[in-house]
Amino acid sequence: MTVFDPDTDLILERQIAAPPSSVWRCWTDPELLKQWFCPPPYSVVEVEIDPQPGGIFRTVMAGPDGQSFEEPAGCILRAEIDRFLSFTDALAPGFRPRSSGFMTALISFEPIGTGTHYTAHVCHGSPQDRKRHEDMGFFDGWGTVTDQLGHLAQSLKN
Repeated sequence: MTVFDPDTDLILERQIAAPPSSVWRCWTDPELLKQWFCPPPYSVVEVEIDPQPGGIFRTVMAGPDGQSFEEPAGCILRAEIDRFLSFTDALAPGFRPRSSGFMTALISFEPIGTGTHYTAHVCHGSPQDRKRHEDMGFFDGWGTVTDQLGHLAQSLKN
């Protein structure tokens, strides 16, 4: 388990009123991920995800003007159904090294009653990258999409 480093990491936690299986589905089903992964007025227009170690994690976002923003595909590091998902942009699919990378995300789904204690722990390679991500609006942006994730997960039938 990764220990929180306040110099390089950001953490967002929420209680979601849906079971971990629903939250997991929202993270790993491309059509569901498209519905919540961006704060409006932006949207996700393409998703590729293979939730297994070495699998692809790729999203293409679009602005309100329709302009697409495509980042290189990332790599799934760890996937435990309904419990944990980790991915990074520091590696390409198949654990192929990349010359650059910005973050590694550790997403946990812990059952709490009939809901989920959701934690997004985002690790950066330097304090400067952490600060840049925070200044980009990490807490507002990830907070907004986590609220969207919660609403979508609640609407699913398991």
